[in-house]
Amino acid sequence: MSQKNWPLWEVFIRSQHGLAHKHVGSLHASDEQMAINNARDVYTRRNEGVSIWVVKAADIVASSPDDKDPLFEPSNSKVYRHPTFFPMPDGIKM
Repeated sequence: MSQKNWPLWEVFIRSQHGLAHKHVGSLHASDEQMAINNARDVYTRRNEGVSIWVVKAADIVASSPDDKDPLFEPSNSKVYRHPTFFPMPDGIKM
């Protein structure tokens, strides 16, 4: 596989003080091990990460912004999921 045809990888880093991985950028690599090594070299030069995830960009599936209303509308009818559904007892400060 020539360097021109290397897949694009999305890179996620978990910081030393964080619990979640955060997207930090993208890079091209021939395989997953090269992607992790390159991500380490490019995105954690100051020893700020404790974990690296790499995902082929082609494998990521996302919803369309145009589908926002039908996708998220069902949650709007579930008012019991919102804290305003529950009455607050007298004497509780908010």
